[in-house]
Amino acid sequence: MSHSLNEIEAMSKRAGRGAGLSWGLAEEAAKGTRWLSAFGFPGTELLADLLELNDRIPPIDVSPVSLSAEVWHAPARRMSPLIAGASLSDCAVRLLDRGTITMENVSLPLLAVPFMGGAALRLGVPVAVEWVGARLATDGKQLCVQASPEALEARQAQKLVFSAPADMSGRREPVLRADVSEESWDRLAAFAHRTFAPATEESRLRGAGAGLSDND
Repeated sequence: MSHSLNEIEAMSKRAGRGAGLSWGLAEEAAKGTRWLSAFGFPGTELLADLLELNDRIPPIDVSPVSLSAEVWHAPARRMSPLIAGASLSDCAVRLLDRGTITMENVSLPLLAVPFMGGAALRLGVPVAVEWVGARLATDGKQLCVQASPEALEARQAQKLVFSAPADMSGRREPVLRADVSEESWDRLAAFAHRTFAPATEESRLRGAGAGLSDND
């Protein structure tokens, strides 16, 4: 089924909040899912996979232990691409100074790619990432992809290496709508449903109109 990018972003944000992400990270996850969907990637499927994988796991367990370390790693031996990506964007200047930032054992690495766009816009130069079988680069507006389908669908990358400045080749153009699998939409909706407050007797009566009052 086809959805507008606005619909994808809104559903992804609600799902992120339902999964326990902070408001800020849920917003970033939603923007990232929209960004990937715009370039033809299954953003909703990837986000649903990640939310299910990390459901009810403390964020600190899948966050980088130290942003000043030579190689970033997480206590759970798998790092959230949302938290890692947001941290990368915050460390954009450090990336340019160092030339590279390396992360270990990142889940669903494609979900980290949209955060490169923010870093690239902040730095004014393209940013690239590589893992086995894949290289992607972006200037924040366009995306260049050199990768096998298997690499793009990887459940976990043993090592991600981000670099800046980067060369841009093999460009993809963004679209305004994206095809979304019904299954992935339903999985996100299940998380989004957690944000709904449980109904009370008072709210049910209010929702029914005049309730028990007789004004005639």
